[in-house]
Amino acid sequence: MGREAKKQYMETLRKDYLKADKKGKTAILNEYCRRTGEDRKHAIKKFRYKVKIKEEHERKKRPCEYGKDVVAVLVKVWEIFDRPCGQRLKPSLETELDKLRGWGEIQCSDEVAKKLKIISPPTIDRKLRHEKEVLKFNLRHGKKKQSSLLSEVPVKTSLEMNRKIPGEIQLDCVEHCGSSAAGDYVNSLTTTDICFGWWEAEALMGKGQERAFAGIKSCRERFPFKWEEMHPDNGDNILNWLIYKYARREDIELSRSRAYHKNDNCLVEQKNSTHVRKPLGYLRFDTEEELEIINDLFRNELRLFKNFFQPVIKLLDKTKIKGRSHRKYDRPKTPYHRIMESEQVDDQTKEELKKIYDSLNPAELKRGIDEKVKKLHEVYKRKKGSQQVDASPNLTPSTVSYYLIHQL
Repeated sequence: MGREAKKQYMETLRKDYLKADKKGKTAILNEYCRRTGEDRKHAIKKFRYKVKIKEEHERKKRPCEYGKDVVAVLVKVWEIFDRPCGQRLKPSLETELDKLRGWGEIQCSDEVAKKLKIISPPTIDRKLRHEKEVLKFNLRHGKKKQSSLLSEVPVKTSLEMNRKIPGEIQLDCVEHCGSSAAGDYVNSLTTTDICFGWWEAEALMGKGQERAFAGIKSCRERFPFKWEEMHPDNGDNILNWLIYKYARREDIELSRSRAYHKNDNCLVEQKNSTHVRKPLGYLRFDTEEELEIINDLFRNELRLFKNFFQPVIKLLDKTKIKGRSHRKYDRPKTPYHRIMESEQVDDQTKEELKKIYDSLNPAELKRGIDEKVKKLHEVYKRKKGSQQVDASPNLTPSTVSYYLIHQL
């Protein structure tokens, strides 16, 4: 039996129930509960009291004091003052609303203006709730603008790159901005071959695409073998149409990393730490004199010392057993020795590298690196007007950078 049927059945029995004696009421209750299945005590209350339930349209609604005309003006003022909360918007409504009306920025009646001046902060937040939800939805689900180049350049992870073929180059940029990214500052463009570990770098002023393009060509000229593939991250300075056309013209394959996945460029990221950050530190270099010193270091002593005398350990195998990673590495060898042992590099290139290797003194190269790093710190110190830093032989270049940062 439905709700309406129970209601009608009770209305037919109510008069008889109210006029009947005790035995009669008991009989009516027994019959009603048997047919409807309702609880006896609940049925007695319903028979005794006829409760009138107000329908939805009969309920008295509270009048709306702030209508659509008030909300429309409120939204405009909220946008003008950069979308503050109700507590911060309330004083602006009291003091600046008349000025905005006088300048013609807001058009509303005196009655609406009066309501806006007395509206409370919680009411402001309630009236703006819908606008905030729409704004949040558009920001979350709005179509992000992406360069059409991203659809042209395939994505590759580090494991997908062939580490047995020379010329697979990973590229990255290291910023030397210190604690502030404002203005122009020096950026180190680093390139690494993932087969031999050969490394080249070029310092650039700013993040211009043409400067990055010139830096890539300069690094490529210093490599002892040709490039087969370039693999940068998604930065606009090294992944743009200029680089894309250059790669197509030079028959170089171009791939890119996934966004926010540094491990896709893991080998060049390691070089950034050991070859750039360790000698130069985290100071801000933003002058042409500092740029020239860094480039002199990259093009001469540092590249020779790292490529000819710094062994590289290559990962051979990685397995996971019971949640723990087990790695196997090969014997440490310098990039030079790996090239000399490879059958993929021609004999003429090996002879040229052998001549360079025989003429190099690692101790002299190390002294040259330390002298240029010291000179760079002196230029930085003179630029900042700080006191002289003790750059004794016991202090490494990174330690000197640490003291410079904390003194300034």
